[in-house]
Amino acid sequence: MRKKIPFIMLALLSVAGPVAYAADDDLKDMRVEKSYKDWYLVRSDNIRNIKTWAKQEDGKRIRSFKVEALIDGSLDAVARVHYDVDNIKRWFWETKESRLLKKVSSTEYYYYQVYNAPLTVPDRDSIIHVNIEPYTAKKGYMIHRLRAAPDFMPPQRGLTRVMAQDMIIKFTPVGKEKTKLEAEGYIDPGGTIPAWTINFVQRSAPYVSMVGLQRMVQLPYYTEATDPAPFAISE
Repeated sequence: MRKKIPFIMLALLSVAGPVAYAADDDLKDMRVEKSYKDWYLVRSDNIRNIKTWAKQEDGKRIRSFKVEALIDGSLDAVARVHYDVDNIKRWFWETKESRLLKKVSSTEYYYYQVYNAPLTVPDRDSIIHVNIEPYTAKKGYMIHRLRAAPDFMPPQRGLTRVMAQDMIIKFTPVGKEKTKLEAEGYIDPGGTIPAWTINFVQRSAPYVSMVGLQRMVQLPYYTEATDPAPFAISE
């Protein structure tokens, strides 16, 4: 069935307000391919404490991204949102399906994610391998390393497999009720999607995902959880 509304427009409508103010700049950037070799500021939201950057690296057709956010939630709550893989689809950019594939240990797992794609372009899916460095008082932070594992399971009918989805996320508690999140990464969805469309997503997705994360962290399911987390948070 033909998709009637491009996924980028649905995303803008769903977060109208905080996202819409930058839409004009993003659309202009879609028309003119820039070539920034250093990080440049894409979006700065002082109300929500979110900043995003992008840069064009040599040998890559898609821009890399970087995001910093001050989350109104404890390290425990923020980690639990990330570990609740089945509900990643509730806050991560255009995710229509998410599920845990394998728990290797308390610090390693694989999960599956399916993304909406624009118009008649096939939806994308990815398998992501996560390695965790738990928080320690000496370090003062927790690290998640994410890397695409496209060969972990066979290709799925009607979906194009994401071949590159690499990210490092650093979580630093700021007092007891706030967490600084710093992430840097690169995602190439493969296939024949025009580069300007992908770059638009790369510029917008980090911000929209952080807005969704801020919302999820406020839910009592995470803030009031007393059961052990499914994966390690601290040593």
